Amino acid sequence: MSDINDDPPGFALSCIHTTGELPMSEQTYLDALSRLKALGAHAGVSGDVIDLLRHPHALLTASLPVRMDDGSTRYFTGYRCRYNDILGPTKGGVRFHPNVNSGEVQALALWMTIKCAVVGIPFGGAKGGVTVDPKSLSRMELERLTRAYMRAMVDFIGPDTDIPAPDVYTNARIMGWMQDEYETIRRGKWPAVVTGKPIALGGSEGREEATGRGAFLCIEALRRQHQREAKDIRVAVQGFGNAGYNVARLLQHAGYRIVALSDSHGGIYSEAGFDIHSVWQDKQQSRELHGVYCDGSVCHSVEHEKITNEQLLALDVDLLIPAAMENVITDNNVISIRAPWIVEVANGPITSSAEATLERRGTLIVPDVLANAGGVLVSYFEWVQNRAGYPWTLEQVNTRLQERIENAFQAIWDRHIHEERSLRNAAYTIALLRIEEALVIHGSKGYFQEK
Repeated sequence: MSDINDDPPGFALSCIHTTGELPMSEQTYLDALSRLKALGAHAGVSGDVIDLLRHPHALLTASLPVRMDDGSTRYFTGYRCRYNDILGPTKGGVRFHPNVNSGEVQALALWMTIKCAVVGIPFGGAKGGVTVDPKSLSRMELERLTRAYMRAMVDFIGPDTDIPAPDVYTNARIMGWMQDEYETIRRGKWPAVVTGKPIALGGSEGREEATGRGAFLCIEALRRQHQREAKDIRVAVQGFGNAGYNVARLLQHAGYRIVALSDSHGGIYSEAGFDIHSVWQDKQQSRELHGVYCDGSVCHSVEHEKITNEQLLALDVDLLIPAAMENVITDNNVISIRAPWIVEVANGPITSSAEATLERRGTLIVPDVLANAGGVLVSYFEWVQNRAGYPWTLEQVNTRLQERIENAFQAIWDRHIHEERSLRNAAYTIALLRIEEALVIHGSKGYFQEK
């Protein structure tokens, strides 16, 4: 599709409504754009770069008919946004969640564009999703929905165009279904069309824990910069899904004390700390969060308090890790935040106005575009392995991930210290300068006006 004016029916450019009461998703996207503009001004990049990133390349919205187990047909809305591909094919997850909508997808795709540039991989940003409560579907209905999504998106994605990956409430099995549906339609084998798929289908070692491991490496780098001992750092993790579990598990193994955990239903707190593997093991069986210690398959309750997500965010801990959804720290609750360090494992968990309040108070925030970049890095590694037809060992994957994360952290930290910028400001500066370099090579206003 070389001409945007020749797009087929159903292929829509995004638009932003600026009148009336905006839904949270649109506010999130506008907040992301506002933050981009402000950080771009600090970065000193040309207006051409900001204009480029204010206009998503394309947003596809599709109606997905799904045959339910009772014989009826239900229609779900699916989205895929290819935000910007100046650095390479677009890359981003697909989430299945009741709150998925166009504004959220565009905001997430913009952040992914920045994230890929921060860690220096040849991808642009994308995001997708389906508005659905996946917990209400049977396994066969979930498979039909997944395949319907891929059928709707098949001409919009591809190994050289746009590569989906898992996100909220999607996993390796769902990626495997997407790959299989794409290959059935295309009549060939295309393992690089998605990442985060099962290892047996061409997935990468280390992908399942990659987001959590990347965040862990950032926290370790932060700890070393402050010359603190792991055993002296108390941690609260808001969001005990795959990323939250893995970062908590790795932190506990390194000696940190995980004193609080939460999921969508509430949280648990114990000043003595939790055994993360035990809590996770019990949750897989009970589907609830309990303070337990497990010996094999037998789990015993340990002393703890039940708390809400809001209470967890307000705990007096050394490190707060929001690892669930966007917009959990806002103007409404920022006054209660006491942790001196926040590491954003979720995408966009802090609104820009709340962040300004935290920065004035001296809170150090490791931004999402670095802290959760482990997922897209190992997705990139998986794509490389698929293209080469040569799998790597877990040690090779983790070594390369550590090198990339630590190099990116150090570059951001150096700007943070020497230029007195926030870590987010430093990260965006690095990303925007890389995007500007590519834009200038294509031809900018300054080039065409040069005499």
